Amino acid sequence: MDVIRFGQERARTGPWRGDEHVAFIAPLPESPSPSAAFVQRCLGVLAERGFTRVVTGALLPAEQHGFLRAGFEVEERLALLAHDLRDLPEMPPVATRAARSSDRARVLTVDNVAFPPFWRLDDDGLDEAVTATPRARFRVVDGDEREPIAYAITGRAARRGYVQRLAVHPDARHHRLGQALVIDGLRWLRRWRATQAVVNTQLDNTPALGLYQRLGFRRQALGLSVLAAGLGG
Repeated sequence: MDVIRFGQERARTGPWRGDEHVAFIAPLPESPSPSAAFVQRCLGVLAERGFTRVVTGALLPAEQHGFLRAGFEVEERLALLAHDLRDLPEMPPVATRAARSSDRARVLTVDNVAFPPFWRLDDDGLDEAVTATPRARFRVVDGDEREPIAYAITGRAARRGYVQRLAVHPDARHHRLGQALVIDGLRWLRRWRATQAVVNTQLDNTPALGLYQRLGFRRQALGLSVLAAGLGG
Protein backbone atom coordinates (compact mmCIF):
# COMPACT_ATOMS: atom_id res chain seq x y z
CA MET A 1 0.00 0.00 0.00
CA ASP A 2 1.09 3.56 -0.64
CA VAL A 3 -0.44 7.04 -0.63
CA ILE A 4 -1.29 9.25 -3.61
CA ARG A 5 -1.19 12.96 -2.72
CA PHE A 6 -2.25 16.13 -4.52
CA GLY A 7 -2.49 19.27 -2.43
CA GLN A 8 -4.31 18.33 0.76
CA GLU A 9 -6.12 15.39 -0.83
CA ARG A 10 -4.69 11.97 -0.02
CA ALA A 11 -5.78 8.39 -0.71
CA ARG A 12 -4.35 4.99 0.13
CA THR A 13 -3.93 2.64 -2.80
CA GLY A 14 -2.63 -0.82 -3.54
CA PRO A 15 -3.74 -4.19 -4.92
CA TRP A 16 -7.23 -5.35 -3.92
CA ARG A 17 -6.92 -8.62 -2.01
CA GLY A 18 -3.63 -9.41 -3.75
CA ASP A 19 -5.10 -9.15 -7.27
CA GLU A 20 -2.49 -7.53 -9.53
CA HIS A 21 -5.22 -6.34 -11.92
CA VAL A 22 -7.59 -4.75 -9.36
CA ALA A 23 -6.59 -1.75 -7.25
CA PHE A 24 -7.97 -0.55 -3.93
CA ILE A 25 -8.40 3.15 -3.14
CA ALA A 26 -9.66 4.88 0.00
CA PRO A 27 -9.43 8.46 1.31
CA LEU A 28 -7.21 8.83 4.37
CA PRO A 29 -8.93 9.75 7.66
CA GLU A 30 -9.04 13.50 8.28
CA SER A 31 -8.32 14.25 4.60
CA PRO A 32 -10.77 16.31 2.50
CA SER A 33 -13.42 14.39 0.59
CA PRO A 34 -11.81 13.52 -2.76
CA SER A 35 -12.67 15.78 -5.68
CA ALA A 36 -13.39 14.38 -9.14
CA ALA A 37 -10.13 15.92 -10.37
CA PHE A 38 -8.14 14.15 -7.65
CA VAL A 39 -9.88 10.84 -8.35
CA GLN A 40 -9.08 11.20 -12.06
CA ARG A 41 -5.43 11.76 -11.17
CA CYS A 42 -5.48 8.62 -9.04
CA LEU A 43 -7.04 6.62 -11.87
CA GLY A 44 -4.28 7.78 -14.18
CA VAL A 45 -1.61 6.69 -11.70
CA LEU A 46 -3.26 3.30 -11.18
CA ALA A 47 -3.65 2.73 -14.93
CA GLU A 48 0.06 3.46 -15.39
CA ARG A 49 0.75 0.78 -12.76
CA GLY A 50 -1.08 -1.80 -14.86
CA PHE A 51 -4.38 -2.06 -13.01
CA THR A 52 -7.54 -2.57 -15.06
CA ARG A 53 -10.16 -2.07 -12.32
CA VAL A 54 -10.45 -0.06 -9.08
CA VAL A 55 -12.53 -0.73 -5.95
CA THR A 56 -13.01 1.83 -3.16
CA GLY A 57 -13.23 1.34 0.55
CA ALA A 58 -16.59 1.81 2.26
CA LEU A 59 -17.51 5.45 1.61
CA LEU A 60 -19.98 7.85 3.18
CA PRO A 61 -22.29 9.67 0.78
CA ALA A 62 -20.23 12.87 1.10
CA GLU A 63 -17.07 10.96 0.17
CA GLN A 64 -18.66 9.38 -2.90
CA HIS A 65 -19.35 12.48 -5.00
CA GLY A 66 -15.88 12.82 -6.52
CA PHE A 67 -15.74 9.12 -7.32
CA LEU A 68 -19.19 9.08 -8.93
CA ARG A 69 -18.33 12.12 -11.06
CA ALA A 70 -15.17 10.33 -12.14
CA GLY A 71 -17.17 7.38 -13.44
CA PHE A 72 -17.41 5.00 -10.48
CA GLU A 73 -20.57 2.97 -9.86
CA VAL A 74 -21.96 1.31 -6.74
CA GLU A 75 -20.59 -2.19 -6.23
CA GLU A 76 -22.19 -2.92 -2.85
CA ARG A 77 -24.18 -1.03 -0.21
CA LEU A 78 -23.40 -1.38 3.50
CA ALA A 79 -25.04 -0.55 6.80
CA LEU A 80 -23.30 2.03 9.00
CA LEU A 81 -23.65 1.86 12.79
CA ALA A 82 -22.31 4.20 15.47
CA HIS A 83 -21.70 4.02 19.24
CA ASP A 84 -21.37 7.08 21.50
CA LEU A 85 -19.10 5.19 23.95
CA ARG A 86 -21.02 6.43 26.98
CA ASP A 87 -22.49 3.18 28.26
CA LEU A 88 -20.48 0.07 27.50
CA PRO A 89 -21.67 -3.49 28.20
CA GLU A 90 -19.87 -5.67 30.70
CA MET A 91 -17.00 -7.70 29.36
CA PRO A 92 -17.89 -11.40 29.03
CA PRO A 93 -15.48 -13.94 30.62
CA VAL A 94 -13.35 -14.27 27.49
CA ALA A 95 -9.58 -13.70 27.51
CA THR A 96 -8.17 -11.53 24.74
CA ARG A 97 -4.52 -10.79 24.07
CA ALA A 98 -2.43 -8.63 21.77
CA ALA A 99 -1.81 -10.19 18.37
CA ARG A 100 1.75 -11.28 17.63
CA SER A 101 3.55 -11.50 14.30
CA SER A 102 3.48 -15.29 14.65
CA ASP A 103 -0.35 -15.16 14.66
CA ARG A 104 -0.56 -13.73 11.17
CA ALA A 105 -1.09 -16.92 9.17
CA ARG A 106 -3.71 -18.23 11.58
CA VAL A 107 -5.52 -14.85 11.65
CA LEU A 108 -5.77 -14.89 7.86
CA THR A 109 -7.12 -18.46 7.98
CA VAL A 110 -9.83 -17.35 10.40
CA ASP A 111 -10.63 -14.35 8.19
CA ASN A 112 -10.92 -16.46 5.05
CA VAL A 113 -13.38 -18.93 6.57
CA ALA A 114 -15.41 -16.16 8.23
CA PHE A 115 -16.08 -14.02 5.13
CA PRO A 116 -17.31 -14.59 1.55
CA PRO A 117 -14.65 -14.25 -1.18
CA PHE A 118 -15.22 -10.56 -2.01
CA TRP A 119 -14.54 -9.51 1.59
CA ARG A 120 -11.66 -11.83 2.50
CA LEU A 121 -8.34 -10.30 3.46
CA ASP A 122 -4.95 -11.31 2.14
CA ASP A 123 -1.62 -10.33 3.70
CA ASP A 124 -1.70 -6.81 2.24
CA GLY A 125 -5.35 -6.39 3.22
CA LEU A 126 -4.52 -7.22 6.82
CA ASP A 127 -1.78 -4.59 6.78
CA GLU A 128 -4.28 -2.10 5.36
CA ALA A 129 -6.75 -2.81 8.17
CA VAL A 130 -4.06 -2.27 10.82
CA THR A 131 -2.50 0.86 9.30
CA ALA A 132 -5.62 2.61 7.92
CA THR A 133 -5.78 4.82 11.05
CA PRO A 134 -2.99 6.53 13.02
CA ARG A 135 -3.50 4.19 16.00
CA ALA A 136 -4.82 0.62 16.09
CA ARG A 137 -5.50 -2.15 18.58
CA PHE A 138 -5.12 -5.70 17.23
CA ARG A 139 -6.45 -8.38 19.59
CA VAL A 140 -7.09 -12.12 19.31
CA VAL A 141 -8.84 -14.88 21.25
CA ASP A 142 -7.09 -18.23 21.43
CA GLY A 143 -8.72 -21.63 21.12
CA ASP A 144 -7.82 -24.86 22.88
CA GLU A 145 -4.68 -25.23 20.78
CA ARG A 146 -3.49 -21.76 21.81
CA GLU A 147 -3.92 -20.38 18.32
CA PRO A 148 -6.28 -17.52 17.34
CA ILE A 149 -9.87 -18.50 16.62
CA ALA A 150 -11.15 -14.90 16.55
CA TYR A 151 -9.64 -11.46 16.10
CA ALA A 152 -10.52 -7.78 15.94
CA ILE A 153 -8.78 -4.64 14.75
CA THR A 154 -9.97 -1.34 16.23
CA GLY A 155 -8.63 1.91 14.79
CA ARG A 156 -8.48 5.42 16.18
CA ALA A 157 -8.10 8.77 14.41
CA ALA A 158 -8.35 11.78 16.73
CA ARG A 159 -11.61 11.39 18.68
CA ARG A 160 -13.19 8.87 16.34
CA GLY A 161 -12.91 5.10 16.52
CA TYR A 162 -13.41 2.41 13.89
CA VAL A 163 -14.15 -1.28 14.26
CA GLN A 164 -11.97 -2.06 11.26
CA ARG A 165 -12.31 -5.84 11.29
CA LEU A 166 -13.95 -8.57 13.33
CA ALA A 167 -13.79 -12.26 12.46
CA VAL A 168 -14.70 -15.39 14.41
CA HIS A 169 -14.05 -18.90 13.15
CA PRO A 170 -17.43 -20.50 12.28
CA ASP A 171 -16.70 -23.41 14.64
CA ALA A 172 -16.25 -20.97 17.53
CA ARG A 173 -19.35 -18.84 17.11
CA HIS A 174 -22.00 -18.44 19.83
CA HIS A 175 -19.35 -18.27 22.57
CA ARG A 176 -19.36 -14.45 22.90
CA LEU A 177 -15.88 -14.13 21.39
CA GLY A 178 -16.89 -11.39 18.97
CA GLN A 179 -18.69 -9.59 21.77
CA ALA A 180 -15.58 -9.65 23.95
CA LEU A 181 -13.33 -8.37 21.17
CA VAL A 182 -15.65 -5.49 20.26
CA ILE A 183 -16.08 -4.42 23.90
CA ASP A 184 -12.31 -4.58 24.40
CA GLY A 185 -11.88 -2.21 21.46
CA LEU A 186 -14.59 0.17 22.65
CA ARG A 187 -13.01 0.34 26.11
CA TRP A 188 -9.65 1.13 24.54
CA LEU A 189 -11.21 3.94 22.50
CA ARG A 190 -12.88 5.45 25.54
CA ARG A 191 -9.61 5.34 27.51
CA TRP A 192 -8.12 7.50 24.76
CA ARG A 193 -11.09 9.90 24.97
CA ALA A 194 -12.69 8.97 21.68
CA THR A 195 -16.27 10.19 21.48
CA GLN A 196 -17.66 7.86 18.82
CA ALA A 197 -17.01 4.47 17.27
CA VAL A 198 -18.36 3.39 13.89
CA VAL A 199 -18.60 0.06 12.11
CA ASN A 200 -20.01 -1.11 8.81
CA THR A 201 -21.26 -4.47 7.62
CA GLN A 202 -23.18 -5.98 4.75
CA LEU A 203 -26.89 -5.25 4.69
CA ASP A 204 -27.70 -8.98 4.70
CA ASN A 205 -25.28 -9.89 7.51
CA THR A 206 -28.00 -10.33 10.11
CA PRO A 207 -25.74 -11.92 12.80
CA ALA A 208 -23.26 -9.03 12.67
CA LEU A 209 -25.99 -6.39 12.69
CA GLY A 210 -27.59 -8.09 15.69
CA LEU A 211 -24.28 -8.25 17.57
CA TYR A 212 -23.45 -4.60 17.10
CA GLN A 213 -26.94 -3.44 18.02
CA ARG A 214 -26.91 -5.56 21.20
CA LEU A 215 -23.67 -3.85 22.17
CA GLY A 216 -25.22 -0.39 21.83
CA PHE A 217 -24.46 0.56 18.24
CA ARG A 218 -27.24 2.42 16.45
CA ARG A 219 -28.01 2.08 12.76
CA GLN A 220 -27.40 5.36 10.93
CA ALA A 221 -29.77 6.78 8.34
CA LEU A 222 -26.92 7.26 5.89
CA GLY A 223 -25.32 4.03 4.79
CA LEU A 224 -22.03 3.37 3.04
CA SER A 225 -21.20 2.16 -0.43
CA VAL A 226 -18.28 0.38 -2.04
CA LEU A 227 -17.74 1.80 -5.54
CA ALA A 228 -15.90 0.36 -8.52
CA ALA A 229 -14.66 1.53 -11.91
CA GLY A 230 -12.86 0.06 -14.91
CA LEU A 231 -9.67 1.59 -16.26
CA GLY A 232 -10.27 0.77 -19.90
CA GLY A 233 -7.74 -0.99 -22.09
